[in-house]
Amino acid sequence: MALDTAAPVSAPEIDVPALTALLDGEYAEIRDLVRSNLTAYASVLEEAERLDTAAYRDRVRDLVVEMAATGQTGMGFPVEHGGGGDIGASIAAFETLAYGDLSVLVKVGVQFGLFGGAILQLGTQRHHDAYLSDLVTGRLLGCFAMTETGHGSNVQALGTVARYDATTQEFVITTPDDSARKDYIGNAAQHGELAVVFAQLEVGDRSEGVHAFVVPIRVDGEVAPGVRIEDDGRKMGLNGIDNGRIWFDDVRVPREALLNRFADVSPEGVYESSVENPNRRFFTMLGTLVQGRVCVGGAGINAAKVALAIATKYAARRRQFEATSDTEEELLLDYGLHQRRLLPLVARTYALHFAQDVVRSQLHEVFSRAQSPEGAGDEHDRRALEARAAGTKALGTWHATRTIQECREACGGAGYLAVNRFAALKADTDIFTTFEGDNHVLLQLVAKGLLTDYASEFEDLDQLGMVRFVTNLAVETVIERTSAHKLLERVRDLLPGGDQWDQEAGILDSDYHLAMLRFREEHMLSGVARRLKRGIDQGVNPGSVFSQVQDHVVAAANAHVERLVLEAFVDRVRALPDGGNKAALGLLCDLYALTTIEADRAWFMEHGRLTVVRSKAISREVGELCRRVRPLAVDLVDAWGVPAEMLRSPDLVG
Repeated sequence: MALDTAAPVSAPEIDVPALTALLDGEYAEIRDLVRSNLTAYASVLEEAERLDTAAYRDRVRDLVVEMAATGQTGMGFPVEHGGGGDIGASIAAFETLAYGDLSVLVKVGVQFGLFGGAILQLGTQRHHDAYLSDLVTGRLLGCFAMTETGHGSNVQALGTVARYDATTQEFVITTPDDSARKDYIGNAAQHGELAVVFAQLEVGDRSEGVHAFVVPIRVDGEVAPGVRIEDDGRKMGLNGIDNGRIWFDDVRVPREALLNRFADVSPEGVYESSVENPNRRFFTMLGTLVQGRVCVGGAGINAAKVALAIATKYAARRRQFEATSDTEEELLLDYGLHQRRLLPLVARTYALHFAQDVVRSQLHEVFSRAQSPEGAGDEHDRRALEARAAGTKALGTWHATRTIQECREACGGAGYLAVNRFAALKADTDIFTTFEGDNHVLLQLVAKGLLTDYASEFEDLDQLGMVRFVTNLAVETVIERTSAHKLLERVRDLLPGGDQWDQEAGILDSDYHLAMLRFREEHMLSGVARRLKRGIDQGVNPGSVFSQVQDHVVAAANAHVERLVLEAFVDRVRALPDGGNKAALGLLCDLYALTTIEADRAWFMEHGRLTVVRSKAISREVGELCRRVRPLAVDLVDAWGVPAEMLRSPDLVG
């Protein structure tokens, strides 16, 4: 372990309260309410370790209901039903709740985001009047029953059936076999009374695809007739959530149980929909639930903040080895390697925070338009939002997994003690990478949007449809849009140096950073389009072609999202007034950009955009940036506003 012995560098002075206010943004008041509630109920962090599973679940339920009484969980619901009428505020509240016990967070997400969101977004006034007021207060607890044992990401292929019986004007909900049982359903095993059940709607002799129904699963505390429920048992984490399996044996619900915002069945058995195309109808229904992905992405980013706050504060007070003195050991954070381990993660967390701000704002705007008298607004904007939410969720949750592990290791044996929170953070966030969409599947969704430019055919999710659309209609446009000479023309407009733009631009020039990430993204996207077209032209089965290029597809999507993250960071820094906070965030922005380029320098070198000399210079600059950020590190993590009670690490952070 080598000590960083470089000469001290001057550091900007951070105004921590002002930086916290910047990060909290327009929702500072709701975030402070959540922080107050987290502090008031901090005992749940200890109770999670000592209570048995059933008691822990009940404690989590009680806390969720108590928090609901403060208004923090109902911000996204209509005012007339007891909510706050502000979707953006509801997401900000959820993100902030991720500083605390994550079973509480997920219980809130299941109850108010998934169950409540489905009734709000897929239902009509009759459903809102029947359920929302009790749902918002927590008097009515429910489930979001979509996932099945045999069908996770492939929602269009769900096996549960809802057959309409015109003689009784009822839907008959049936689980045909064990592969179609609903599984991993939060609130199912212990507390849920209703479930929003996604099933294949059959009217007469026709299948109309997947629709959602409100189905009672408990009556007066007992499992409802025709319903069978099993407890999923203990899990890797989140054991305050009562996940369960549900089967339906010809369960009858009235015609009005169909959540009918986009489609309905008349009493006589006539199917009607305002969205004629069945694929578009399906994705319009699912698109209204994109809020869940936005919330999970933000929660992952904030869980990473908790881990980094603990590890950074520990490194700023823990001493080890006499590196420069015979009488006193050195602080961990003064070691160059320790800086390299933690500080780029701090920079990436700030970058993802600002990228999450953009997604939240876009969702608030799109959904607010959708709930206005004018209707749903621009379809292209909705599709772009869905893709951006998917990509930010993927990068944010992968970042959480990586960051929590690195921080645990950076705290040595102390990090392995449950009291220091890493055990719970690791176990509880691990599922974030696969729920609300497996990250690899989500990045394929991102790539599809890029290849089709969010055209109307975007709804055809199946790979065969996507490949045919791309190769038949879009590939030439994609290749033209991303051809190498046009890429170079665009970056030459941004930077000096002609053909040597990437060698002559300043290493700390944000336009250089953006140009590098834009070049990578568009080059990868063009390459995917060319490979798809070449395979089709050679007569290869489209599904096989797509399978062969899936790694390339995911890489292109990842490059796209990393470019969006950097743009969000650069835009935010440039908009700030001059001063210490702008200077500090500028350092972090440079650190994020250069570590991103450094992490993929093999690709940049393979494609002629990075020389060996330049690559080495970037690595040296990353080390220098870490040294410059080091004096600011504690202030930077303090600015996140994680309540001291949530750090719960007296031996680590003091």
